[in-house]
Amino acid sequence: KEKKPKGETKEKGKKSKRKSEEEIQGKTQKRKSKEEEEKNARKEGGGKKEEAGNKWKWWEEEKKEDGVKWTQLEHRGPYFAPLYEPLPDDVQFYYDGKPLKLSLATEEIATFYAKMLDHEYTTKEIFQNNFFNDWRKEMTSKEQKIIKDLDKCDFREIHKYFVDKNEARKALSKEEKQKLKEAADKIQEEYGYCILDGHREKIGNFKTEPPGLFRGRGDHPKMGMLKKRVMPEDIIINCSKDSKIPEPPEGHKWKEVRFDNTVTWLASWTENIQNSLKYIMLNPSSKLKGEKDWQKYEVARRLKDVVHKIRAQYRVDWKSKEMKKRQRAVALYFIDKLALRAGNEKEEGETADTVGCCSLRVEHIKLHPELDGQKHVVEFDFLGKDSIRYYNKVSVEKMVFKNLQVFMKNKDPTDDLFDRLNTSVVNKHLQSLMDGLTAKVFRTYNASITLQEQLKALTNSEDNVAGKLLSYNRANRAVAILCNHQRSTPKTFEKSMQNLQTKIDAKKQQVEEAQQELKKAEDEFEDSKDAKAEANVEKKKKLLKRLEEQLARLNVQATDKEENKQIALGTSKLNYLDPRISI
Repeated sequence: KEKKPKGETKEKGKKSKRKSEEEIQGKTQKRKSKEEEEKNARKEGGGKKEEAGNKWKWWEEEKKEDGVKWTQLEHRGPYFAPLYEPLPDDVQFYYDGKPLKLSLATEEIATFYAKMLDHEYTTKEIFQNNFFNDWRKEMTSKEQKIIKDLDKCDFREIHKYFVDKNEARKALSKEEKQKLKEAADKIQEEYGYCILDGHREKIGNFKTEPPGLFRGRGDHPKMGMLKKRVMPEDIIINCSKDSKIPEPPEGHKWKEVRFDNTVTWLASWTENIQNSLKYIMLNPSSKLKGEKDWQKYEVARRLKDVVHKIRAQYRVDWKSKEMKKRQRAVALYFIDKLALRAGNEKEEGETADTVGCCSLRVEHIKLHPELDGQKHVVEFDFLGKDSIRYYNKVSVEKMVFKNLQVFMKNKDPTDDLFDRLNTSVVNKHLQSLMDGLTAKVFRTYNASITLQEQLKALTNSEDNVAGKLLSYNRANRAVAILCNHQRSTPKTFEKSMQNLQTKIDAKKQQVEEAQQELKKAEDEFEDSKDAKAEANVEKKKKLLKRLEEQLARLNVQATDKEENKQIALGTSKLNYLDPRISI
């Protein structure tokens, strides 16, 4: 055989090596993209993954035709709550002082109550009654004959088991916690994203709610009732026709699969307590939510330009000869000034006695010609949305006060305050004042304008970051108070405040020691006047400054925590405040 020149053989070897490497790489790449394709369940390989600095600027794209929300939607369906794990044999339930072995379904519901033993809910009679009624329905006939009185039921051993389990989870090593985090991240990666119009978008609540006892907000009449497990057979899936339809868990099927691109939800089901629809939606930072929010705040901004005219008009209507107009004008004043909800008509069978502005009854307000040094005071006391109590004393304008006296004349406490009015009448009138105007737009406008004005009034440009954040939270709090966004004081509040106070005390000690050290260094410099001593003084000054800043930050944190213990800031931040103001 003819010998090839040495260089040519080497070159050819290199080429073939390169070629085989490229082939391997190509195969690996193909395999990877196939895995990616399966993972995202996409025919053309996953959607574009937005990098932190490279967000999907959907607002710059061409708008879709009216009513169409998306052209492509693909997802894995909901992630179901894990199945019930029976209690160990040595953890027992006692009835009338004797251990009693419960059937699996009865035991699971008993654990829901046991977990809440240290909660205020289980001390409420309505919670106890609702729980016991629903629990008995799920018992076997044998258990029903034995268990007839909740007071004879002893859940303490079960409660202790879950407390210990919780403590054990907290005490896990860093490595074990990391493993749990990785498992949760894997679920998030698989179920927590969808493909929307070729882009990978985060889903908000991709898990179904686990079974448990209904809590409700405020004094809800259905608290304690059994929230049943959500099954695939309850779920309606929504996706695009050409996408890979999510597969239900083995042995199950979906209630229905829809291809409706005029709605923004991915899955829905009806919960059993109030028969209301629950949805799996996209994350607040997604395109669909962002578009909706942007439109909402744009309507609120349009109100800003005409609100002075609307206010002038309802002031004129306070003196109208037509009673309906007067009532409408006073209700509008409340919706505007107090950010009250309009108050929709009740659904059939809804038992909670909740009201809004239009459905207020005479018993919900008291009139005080003078109170606490203020004139024409209206005292409100009623249950608003989600049975949250609204209690407020407000000094109103003289004509409003006089009108309320007229509206209440010769009426019983249970009579409607605005008897010539309902929500549709108010919203129809608002629509005539400005296109797209509803009572909710007033709430959004007043919340956002309050934040803007409070930020201007409270923020000091000289403040450090902690100080500015405190000012921001105070402005946010003013909005939450206006919108009546309350929360009960967290269970851990006292303990976390104690921990914070311990940190503050320790930091104060460090500051005092640093002050003494600085004084000592300054005295040494006075005596010696040498460069080393001078450098030491500068070093001690820097240390003292740093410690004082840390102490100031801790003090701000404590103030913020204390002021915030019964106010929920998140609701207004997410739903009522135009993000452009915060930016």
